[in-house]
Amino acid sequence: MKTREQALQIVQEFTTNPALIRHMLAVEYAMRAYARKLGENEETWGIVGLLHDFDYERWPNPPDHPLRGAEILRERGWPEEIIYAIKSHADYLPDCPRLRPIEKALYACDELCGFISACALVRPDGILSLTADSVLKKLKQKGFAAKVNRQDIYRGAADFGVDLLEHIQFLIEALKPHAAELGLAGRKDAGLDPT
Repeated sequence: MKTREQALQIVQEFTTNPALIRHMLAVEYAMRAYARKLGENEETWGIVGLLHDFDYERWPNPPDHPLRGAEILRERGWPEEIIYAIKSHADYLPDCPRLRPIEKALYACDELCGFISACALVRPDGILSLTADSVLKKLKQKGFAAKVNRQDIYRGAADFGVDLLEHIQFLIEALKPHAAELGLAGRKDAGLDPT
């Protein structure tokens, strides 16, 4: 079995953008939390979350992402179940439908983790007092984090079979313990507030 350390090495080999690395870590932590909740394999789910965008910086255009990454993982001996789960988060790959809970969870967590991070970044205390209600309000503001695909967030929760508000709060709670590492601990902790 491949390890998280090996997955992290691949992320660091192919990605230099700190924000993208933090996003992959956030999705990893969200996936691990859902694996624990659902009694699934936490290591496998976490690794899928960590690796899902490792090829994005070099090959951001579909279908290169995630197909280039899948080729690299296959060449390096990663299990097909991990490769398939990663490929399934791309809507434009019709031969990779999301069938298993791991695939549905990745799709449900990916875009929403990015949006929650955006919400936390504009708050003085970051994610620490962020609520699902405030995230939902921001979702309705089309100008806020405009690049985030809202339809992916709604569809992801529906396909995963979770209530959107509960899903948002679950991810907030999953990310809170990692707030400093993810840059979501707020302005004071990040050294941005001199008081």
